[in-house]
Amino acid sequence: MSYLFTSESVSEGHPDKVADQISDALLDEFLRRDPHAKVACETLVTTGLVVLSGEIRTHGYVDVQQVARRVVNQVGYNRADLMFDGNSCGVLSAIHEQSPDINRGVARQAPEEQGAGDQGMMFGYACRDTQDYMPLPIHLAHLLLRELSAIRHEGKEMRYLRPDAKSQVTLEYDDNGTPRRVHTIVVSTQHDEFDTDEAMAETIRRDIVNILIPRLRALLPEGERKLFRDDFKLLVNPTGKFVVGGPHGDTGLTGRKIIVDTYGGWIAHGGGAFSGKDASKVDRSAAYAVRHMAKNIVAAGLADQATVQVAYAIGVAQPVSLMVHTHGTSHLKVSDGELAERAKKLFDLRPWAIVQRFGLLNPIYLPTATYGHFGRAPYRGEVELIENGQTMLREVEFFGWERLDRVDELRREFGL
Repeated sequence: MSYLFTSESVSEGHPDKVADQISDALLDEFLRRDPHAKVACETLVTTGLVVLSGEIRTHGYVDVQQVARRVVNQVGYNRADLMFDGNSCGVLSAIHEQSPDINRGVARQAPEEQGAGDQGMMFGYACRDTQDYMPLPIHLAHLLLRELSAIRHEGKEMRYLRPDAKSQVTLEYDDNGTPRRVHTIVVSTQHDEFDTDEAMAETIRRDIVNILIPRLRALLPEGERKLFRDDFKLLVNPTGKFVVGGPHGDTGLTGRKIIVDTYGGWIAHGGGAFSGKDASKVDRSAAYAVRHMAKNIVAAGLADQATVQVAYAIGVAQPVSLMVHTHGTSHLKVSDGELAERAKKLFDLRPWAIVQRFGLLNPIYLPTATYGHFGRAPYRGEVELIENGQTMLREVEFFGWERLDRVDELRREFGL
């Protein structure tokens, strides 16, 4: 008997994502000036107000108000009628210095022995649903909203769009866990006022069907495109109206969209959020590391699915545990436990090793704050760094944890 599974995504204009973007933009600005800054920044956004809080240890100075306003404007909240305007909203800062009790557990004379910034467990996952080794429901939910955002920023079609939006995609799977078809799509998008509610509903639904869905399908490989049959259910703005949105419609907080950020609920989540945290916080850096491990395991042909869990104690460099679970899809003659033990030799999971492997001291985090931290193509780009008041450019890697650079080593280790 088939079963259904659903994942959701939210746009960059969703209030929680506005908060995530501000927090990660602040992190980037501190790292731009001080790569060893310790940052744990939380943001709240509501009608006409941004509140910044958290703990930071740094030698650099950042105009946090200017950074917050820049992000709000770039998202698209730059009009007074949206009741949240980057040019006029209040920005309050309650940022203070990091606790010395935490810092003593992280700092070490030998950098490679840097301790974990906190205790906790993190999960990574990969599967063969998509070319990016991501579960298909969250992959499609993200793509829907990325295209909707692109349409809004292009300004040529659907010119009534406002920044806030949500999507939800339900897939039907067969008993073997293979996607059979797209079952239901939900798109809720903020919009300008229409003359009548009837005109609004008819126009938005027509544009979703004739503009957004075709653009989404054009991005998909043939196998995924075939899952869109004529019988899928489409729900557009189910409440009937979505004019009031963004931080005016709902208060936003950093870290409330951790399932959107990861795997859409397909696997467990350790609980820790990512945005606004520097790489000494293993909530973020170790989640990147175990995604890298899981993705390379699946890409190497060791299994068709892999969940990796790692756990740390605060102030201790080596993980206290590591688990690999292949969900019965392993192609090896060894147990998942032995797979984990042998994989540990290839993936150094000490916090400093993770930081070095993926270049996590660089200001690379704002792009991660929308449309998921995983399943994104790694790329190289230039970033500005500021040293002694001088600005310089450096080429760095973004989304380095998505590299497939351990496939050959894994295949040699297991004789494939």
